[in-house]
Amino acid sequence: MIPALPSPLRSALLIVLPLLAGAPAAEAASFQPTWESLETYQTPDWFRDAKFGIWAHWGPQCEPESGDWYARNLYLPDKPHYKEHLERYGHPSEVGFKEIIRDWKAERFEPDALVDFYRKSGARYFVAMANHHDNLDLWNSTHQPWNSVAVGPKRDLIAGWASAAQKAGLRFGVSVHAARTWRWWEVTRNADKDGPQGGKRYDGRLTKADGAGQWWEGLDPQDLYEQRHVIGGPPGPAYVERFFKRVDQLVTDYRPDLLYFDDAVLPLYKDAPAEALGMAAKFYNANVQRHGRNEAVLATKALNEQQRKALLYDIERGKASTILPEPWQTDTCIGQWHYSRAVYDKNEYKDARTVIAMLADIVSKNGNLLLSVPLRRDGQPDEKEFAIVRDIGAWLERYGEAIYATRPWQVFGEGPAMLAREPGRHGGDKDVITVPLTAEDIRFTQTKDASRLYAIVMAPPSNGELVIRSLGTTAAGAPPAIASVRLLGTAQDLPITRDEAGLKLALPADQLPGLGIFALRITTAP
Repeated sequence: MIPALPSPLRSALLIVLPLLAGAPAAEAASFQPTWESLETYQTPDWFRDAKFGIWAHWGPQCEPESGDWYARNLYLPDKPHYKEHLERYGHPSEVGFKEIIRDWKAERFEPDALVDFYRKSGARYFVAMANHHDNLDLWNSTHQPWNSVAVGPKRDLIAGWASAAQKAGLRFGVSVHAARTWRWWEVTRNADKDGPQGGKRYDGRLTKADGAGQWWEGLDPQDLYEQRHVIGGPPGPAYVERFFKRVDQLVTDYRPDLLYFDDAVLPLYKDAPAEALGMAAKFYNANVQRHGRNEAVLATKALNEQQRKALLYDIERGKASTILPEPWQTDTCIGQWHYSRAVYDKNEYKDARTVIAMLADIVSKNGNLLLSVPLRRDGQPDEKEFAIVRDIGAWLERYGEAIYATRPWQVFGEGPAMLAREPGRHGGDKDVITVPLTAEDIRFTQTKDASRLYAIVMAPPSNGELVIRSLGTTAAGAPPAIASVRLLGTAQDLPITRDEAGLKLALPADQLPGLGIFALRITTAP
């Protein structure tokens, strides 16, 4: 039994001790900080099999419940958040984002119950945001005094998430966004150009010496806002060193198997490539030492073909347009990244059907879906989000065989929606296309041994008759013979016919789910 200890240390021990008890003998860790060495990386099977993860993109910017980038926009007079901040909190020369952090208490943070709910709803891995561009570390950070143990919630949030994921039997990941702080926070030293506060500098100008008698006495606002530099200049050596020390402590103390950076290629790669590559190699090597083999996933964005062999290619709010040779990931959200009460009020969340259609398309192209479910300021989803996640879980309980542990088939799909290419902002196509999906829109997956093929049909056919053209007798890549077809979740094979036009079958309308997306198991003849 672990004795009574301060809660952050106790949480860390709850994570570490079970891992040490069952740790396998380690192989030699051999990754070097070069692209040539990192290219030998292989995406682990746990990730390729998981397919669906849930992400808590949750931090102090959820305190106002006003959506994305509140922290930065409150310093920009042309943004609605600036006016909102004036009315709710005060002028940013006196009440800035540091006060939002102070007010954020996360009073209903219950990671065990929430992560277990995500597991029961079909998630196979869980990712927690460790910091955002706002630069608050959400753990007991050694190298960032502005952290969630020292201010705000006064809790080690990452320790709570990590322990919850382990209890739920889910792989654990963290996302790191703070490499952008250097430029993102430059707006904090501006001032209103006119009006009653014209010329009065915002609180990004403050230093530790200004804190005498203030609630933040002893803390240096420059450790949060990072404005000890010339505007527009490159990140300095001290900033780079401190950033990578923070990352190193995060992965050393909390042992994530997935590390996601909200950066192109690698964090600070343009300014400090050696340090960035060294961090990647160290992460992989430490994972090998812990597991006895490489179980690590390091996900970043804007990768070329060479880099996708070394790192996991992530597409924000988008997806690949075709099957990619290396595994990849979509990261997206059912609403805004940071909780927005307006999205809730206007019913603007992606519904379960939309998410499932997106998941099927992604998996058919060799990808995973990491779905963010926004949390309110208190650390809980709202009731609409709970319902959406439950509906996703119910669908996966019946049809997950066509998703989990599958691999791409000869083609990813068929149907008119394949022709509706809508480019995404961060590469690939949009995560959700605007073209309505029909029964002609089908996505394919298969088992690892290719003995079973799955057809995920995006809508029920109006007359109950379905034709799968890619499985016609003369279709390229189609199996020479089909032994049986079954609607997943039922006990009887369906009657089928097959000719050059396709595989034809009638569907039992009374056994199709309300969401309208269903999956067929197609067993090929030996």
